[in-house]
Amino acid sequence: MTLRTARLSLSRPTISDLDDVHGIHADPETNRFNPAGPSPDLATTRQMLAGWLADWREHGVGYWMVRLPDAPQVIGVAGLRQTELDGETVRNLYYRFRPSAWGHGYALEAARAAIAGNEAGGPPVVALIRPGNLPSRRVAERAGLRLHATIHHLGGPMELYR
Repeated sequence: MTLRTARLSLSRPTISDLDDVHGIHADPETNRFNPAGPSPDLATTRQMLAGWLADWREHGVGYWMVRLPDAPQVIGVAGLRQTELDGETVRNLYYRFRPSAWGHGYALEAARAAIAGNEAGGPPVVALIRPGNLPSRRVAERAGLRLHATIHHLGGPMELYR
């Protein structure tokens, strides 16, 4: 299944996306605000990707591989992941892009597509953002989410947007 936006092609991940996913998630620059840090090795990324594939099977939502139309390389990952947060089922909005894709509005375009796809029903969409991550905060706000609270999550403070 592929979804097209004005400038992007969003597709469900497959195991063949492993190298691109690893390239993005092992890069220290793309993970500067990630509480878990960069992926340490290909085996860890493979396990992460397997979880994403399971999300699509179990919940019908998940992360998309983001490409420019007719381009083979994944420029980013974005979408929703169903999870539990303080006893509530939510869908966490996620976006992580290669540095070469920064500053073009791709994260916002993909985030809006993910939120629009959830409007038909489903748990509320949230975004968990590390304090100081101004670019991520701007994407969440432009996508329609608002700062709800600061919570302790993943070993430190996180801003919760709803």
